Amino acid sequence: MKILAIETSTDGCSVALWREHEPLAELFTVAPRQQTEQILPMVEQLLAEHGVAASSLTGIAVGQGPGAFTGVRIAISVAQGIAYGLNVPVVPISSLAASALGAVDNGASGIILVVQDARMQEIYWGLYKEVEGLVVPLQEDQLVPVDALPILPQPVAWATGSAKEAYPEVFGPLNVAQWHAPGYPRAGAVARLAVAAFREGRTLPAEQLEPVYLRQQIATPRTKE
Repeated sequence: MKILAIETSTDGCSVALWREHEPLAELFTVAPRQQTEQILPMVEQLLAEHGVAASSLTGIAVGQGPGAFTGVRIAISVAQGIAYGLNVPVVPISSLAASALGAVDNGASGIILVVQDARMQEIYWGLYKEVEGLVVPLQEDQLVPVDALPILPQPVAWATGSAKEAYPEVFGPLNVAQWHAPGYPRAGAVARLAVAAFREGRTLPAEQLEPVYLRQQIATPRTKE
């Protein structure tokens, strides 16, 4: 099994290659508003560096959001294009889950709060729990106003995400022992979270892949009344 993963839902832009019995390979860069120019050359570079032909890939994993509208759309479009071309299945992964797994890689355990800046005075909010080195959701990902955040269950020892830097007055006083910021989701985490779905056949054909924006008024323009 060879999985190519793509994640561009934030200012981070990354691709990863997961192979059976091989170390995970990943390219990552911080490239605000440059994902369109960066992502395909990164895919080509990653495959070339590891001597993997695109035709040998068995699946595509992608961070489906929530995140920046343009970034999520780019990841979905590229994943669909590659999957169509190779006739391979796809597995979408929550970008907030990928952020939570990044925190685990940096020592987090127990319940992990993910709070990514959604701009417009809103936050992408997720709660995950570390289980055997991966993460599972404790609730559905949410978009919430920064002045109406959900009440945290106790204890939450770890938090990650860019919202602390965007709203220090809100998250600075938060009683969390450790922060992992900015907590950009990475393609390596997307790939690792997708492995079980590929093994169990819980995949999608490319045409069924959908982005997760949460902010529907951006994804679908309102009609005039």
